[in-house]
Amino acid sequence: MRAFDPTVYILASCYRGALYTGVTSDLLTRIYQHRCGTFDGYAKRRGIASLVWFDRYEDIEIAIRREKTIKRWSRQWKFNIIEEENPDWHDLAVDFGFERL
Repeated sequence: MRAFDPTVYILASCYRGALYTGVTSDLLTRIYQHRCGTFDGYAKRRGIASLVWFDRYEDIEIAIRREKTIKRWSRQWKFNIIEEENPDWHDLAVDFGFERL
């Protein structure tokens, strides 16, 4: 993974718990920010910091459109996309060197 790939990601508080969908051009920095509570917001207030799904794109505009689409989905559709690639809801950030939550 290149450091600055446009990426859409989903964080979870726990298995099938609260979800947060976001977009970034630097996934590793954004994960760090979520885990350190760098900025206030929905994810911080609900303890959402486990990376359970992400998808990279060549263009940030495409990634932004995809994020907006996913945000409109029902919870079940989000569960489906997560479980298609990560059925046990493992914290994928561990694969990038972050500590397990």
